[in-house]
Amino acid sequence: MVCHKQGDLAQAESLYQQLLCAHPDHGVVNHLMGVLRAQQERHDDAMSFYEISLKTKPGDPSVLLDASNTLLKLERFDEALNTLETALIARPDYFEAINNRGIVLRKLKRPLEALACFDAALSLKPQDVAAWSNRGNALQELRRLDEALESFDQALAIRPDFREAQLNRGVTLHMMRRFADALAEFDRLLAVDPGHPKAYGEALGSALHACDWARTAQFAAEIPARVKDGITEIPPLTLMNYSSDPALLLRGARNRTDVLTPKASAPLWSSETYRHGRVRVAYLSYDFRVHPVAFQLTQILETHDRTRFEIIGISSGPDDGSDTRARMIRALDQFHDVRTFTPRRIAETLRALEVDIVVDLNGHTEGASFAALAFRPCPVQATWLGYPGTTGADFIDYLIADRVVAPLAQQEFYSEKLVHLPDRFFPTDTSRPVGIAPNRAEAGLPNDSFVFCCFNNNWKIAAPVFDIWMRLLRDVPGSTLWLKDYGDSAATVLRREAMARGIAPGRLVFAKNAPLEEHLARHQLADLFLDTLPYGAHATAADALWAGLPVLTCLGEVFPGRVGASLLTAAGLPELIAPSAQDYETMALALARDPARLKHIREQLAANRTTAPLFDTARFTRNLESAFVAMLKGKTG
Repeated sequence: MVCHKQGDLAQAESLYQQLLCAHPDHGVVNHLMGVLRAQQERHDDAMSFYEISLKTKPGDPSVLLDASNTLLKLERFDEALNTLETALIARPDYFEAINNRGIVLRKLKRPLEALACFDAALSLKPQDVAAWSNRGNALQELRRLDEALESFDQALAIRPDFREAQLNRGVTLHMMRRFADALAEFDRLLAVDPGHPKAYGEALGSALHACDWARTAQFAAEIPARVKDGITEIPPLTLMNYSSDPALLLRGARNRTDVLTPKASAPLWSSETYRHGRVRVAYLSYDFRVHPVAFQLTQILETHDRTRFEIIGISSGPDDGSDTRARMIRALDQFHDVRTFTPRRIAETLRALEVDIVVDLNGHTEGASFAALAFRPCPVQATWLGYPGTTGADFIDYLIADRVVAPLAQQEFYSEKLVHLPDRFFPTDTSRPVGIAPNRAEAGLPNDSFVFCCFNNNWKIAAPVFDIWMRLLRDVPGSTLWLKDYGDSAATVLRREAMARGIAPGRLVFAKNAPLEEHLARHQLADLFLDTLPYGAHATAADALWAGLPVLTCLGEVFPGRVGASLLTAAGLPELIAPSAQDYETMALALARDPARLKHIREQLAANRTTAPLFDTARFTRNLESAFVAMLKGKTG
């Protein structure tokens, strides 16, 4: 035991083994061998020793606690919970078991019950910083953000250098849209721990949301070296806003995928041939809810050819109780809510359903499913729609795209094989109604102003694009820039940046959130939608075009900056694709000064609504189904 405590695991193991030769069923020695094996990350072996120990020491709370920690590592969460509850029967006031029960309940996505555990733990040890931080995490998941912040503050009042609470406090501030405060918190953490695995990536995101362009320029200079050095905690979606280097984006995606996926194991599908009457396609998504992916996908689900395809929904995200979710479920042949499942169990569900093609709709966004798909549950595994780029995952076979967003000349920068749909990769739901537009006064817009519009999230607004927009406001007297309202702090920053460029802050107007039908309708009040770069408009551009508002885009170098060009090509308006930033500015100014030409484009867009591929859902779905058949043949011979 002395050797073990001093970290000499080899000598401790040797001595324990000598004891076990003489006393193979010794409860304490088997317990300690289990702890040692867990420290060596040999968790299955650890469980074997704990089980022997518990035969001689049934119900021993300390053994049960250590066993629960190992079960947690093995992602056997239900067993971990049962083990802890057994420990608490023997010792109801066991602080560590109560706290760990909360941790397991969070893993099982039961945050309200987890919160009760952390409150109970803190009633026993009110100065325990880990319990305060855990409580904050549960409150964060419940979106009770003010209370979460108070919990992290309490932890830091007890221990100011507690880095986990610092990180989580910053994340909570970001969720509260206090982006500058979040960035300051991450900076404080990085000042004492420059190599913190998550703080740097979080800081990158907060700087974008805060429109802190001095910091984003500084970060952009640092990022290539960090990615190439294998820094893994830069979210690939964030990286896309800092770089258009396709090789760097691929490396960053691979770095992140390596972190998210379990160690290699035998694939769940091993070349068996399924003999179904219909091809089984499963859409795996965190976003069966009110979300842009759901808005774009639902009509496709309703349009699939049920004589040839069986369509299955695998929902790993929350149930928001919305009409959107209900409509999606009605459009499916099967629906499985797996939000409380471990990645392994999600993979086993796909395998048990004998899914031919699983389509990942998340990529590197919230609710990423890589940990499940790494088990290779399906013959064909593809990614589409939710994430605009390569996943960097060697277990994803195909990326569904089109020739505009992902040209074959860029295949080397994708870990997946590119599959091109013939017209466009991005679906649009043409059943969505466009309401009656309010008048400009009701929307806070001047009646006689030329209105430039961009409803992209503010984290897509880069300094060079904003510079162009301000020059357009300067050169088009009385014009207005209409943006999405992303909170008072974001509006304050952008208005301050406008003033620094000689533009009155009142010429920036911010649109409050509105129901989708109203939001689509108010597009009619604007004159021209201006896209962003390097990360452009996706669903927002599709919404504008469906609502009848012309979109001007600049062709980017990589996928996230080329979606607008794909949409405009499919809408029959390729003349609104600028080849460079200079051309983008020149074209915007020319359109603002030529109302007759802009009116003609608007009329052309309205006419194309009935003929252009962008608005033909049946055609899109048949193209997608043809791609599914081709992928399945390519994979299975």
